[in-house]
Amino acid sequence: MVDLFAGCGGLSLGMEHAGFTPWFVNEIVETFCNTYKKNHKLKDDQYYVGDINDLNNHLDDYQEYLNDITLVCGGPPCQGFSMANRQRILDDPRNSLYKAYLLFLSKVRPKFFVMENVKGMGKKIDEIKQNFHDYLGDEYHFDYALLKAQDYGVPQNRERFFLVGNRLGVDPKEIFEEIYSQKRLSFTLKDALSGLPHLGAKEQKGKSDIENEISGFTSREFEYEQNDFYHFINGNKKIDKLYNHKNRYNNERDIEIYKRLPQGANSLHESIVDIMPYSRRNDIFKDKYFKLDENQICKTITSHMKFDCNMYIHPWEARGLSPREAARIQTFPDDYIFCGPQNMWYAQVGNAVPVKLAEVIGNAIMKFL
Repeated sequence: MVDLFAGCGGLSLGMEHAGFTPWFVNEIVETFCNTYKKNHKLKDDQYYVGDINDLNNHLDDYQEYLNDITLVCGGPPCQGFSMANRQRILDDPRNSLYKAYLLFLSKVRPKFFVMENVKGMGKKIDEIKQNFHDYLGDEYHFDYALLKAQDYGVPQNRERFFLVGNRLGVDPKEIFEEIYSQKRLSFTLKDALSGLPHLGAKEQKGKSDIENEISGFTSREFEYEQNDFYHFINGNKKIDKLYNHKNRYNNERDIEIYKRLPQGANSLHESIVDIMPYSRRNDIFKDKYFKLDENQICKTITSHMKFDCNMYIHPWEARGLSPREAARIQTFPDDYIFCGPQNMWYAQVGNAVPVKLAEVIGNAIMKFL
């Protein structure tokens, strides 16, 4: 399996759980790639840390890893994508990474490929299908679906576009039927958060190196509750360490807002009207603060969490979600370690494909190999 735009490895990990073997990885952000390396045992020359456009110009240097590839997966960023943008997708220079993904597929020609992206891509599917046909020819059959992570057990409202193709003559609709056959009830936010240690308010700003029982630890010994959610994300592994469970600094006003808001309430709630900093612009900032409801699935985890977690207030503690809690909601196993500074832990988790959703897609493809 080749993973392009790999990030910290969520899509890869799910495919690995389904039986695929990571074989070559491309990621431009070194910190993200360091996380991938930390959790895998590939050789250094099985990684290309850099721009995929540069990789495409040097594919001959990596032929030993790119011959007879079963699966290529990845989610190329498409900053220029918009229904309001009448320019062709390939003509917009902001979509150069999407074009580079197509070029890579055309040269490597894997048996299967998976492209993940924002759900709005489905509205331009005719153009996208033409792009793939132009680059890959008639050999490949492909189709798309919008998949909701919550339909596959993930405790999160997350809907994404997935395009799946192959050159083995398999009808893509059959692959998606295999995906749909794995639907199950979602876990709740409470399932994902229960049993993790309490964290308090971090009172010192800019002191990321401080670690204690209140603000949390990068790594510590821990005994997990052996509940259904634990086994959903970890299988039968016995994990005795807790990673990346740290709080971040918040000012006194934010902490007071966190305390007052009831679960499921946002910035417009009457309990914080006297201290809301954006009260004159409520129409714009109504979601500036949001307290999650433990009995529901979580709102979509995003990389915005690297800036603040005001939209991801913990249901029963006066703080935002920790990176480990966000990772659990994204169904990363508890022994998956995130590298770099704390704000980058959030960025990596928020950009990832939920591991258990990726596993479902991988399971479906495996049926046809």
